Amino acid sequence: MPKPSYHILVCTNSRPPGHPRGSCGETGSNAIFEKLSMGIEQKGLFGKCMIANTGCLGPCGVGPVVVVYPDGVWYQKVQPEDVDEILDQHIGQGKKVDRLEVPDELWG
Repeated sequence: MPKPSYHILVCTNSRPPGHPRGSCGETGSNAIFEKLSMGIEQKGLFGKCMIANTGCLGPCGVGPVVVVYPDGVWYQKVQPEDVDEILDQHIGQGKKVDRLEVPDELWG
């Protein structure tokens, strides 16, 4: 297997219902992880990118959060219908999906 050019991280952390920080798991991140995994296979991107689920990445209020390295692009509120765009545009063409990017203001 060749060394992948991209690494996709998906926060799948779940906290108990009603937790003040919420969690990406509560907002459907497991479905995002599964769709990304399937999309990588279906689009023939295995080897170009790899995917991993993670614990909390920090910005819980804007989940589900997906991060693409080595670009260091953080995506917020990712929905299943966004997955093909991330794979086609970012992984396939090297162009981030601006409308999904976590704004710099979130980091303070």
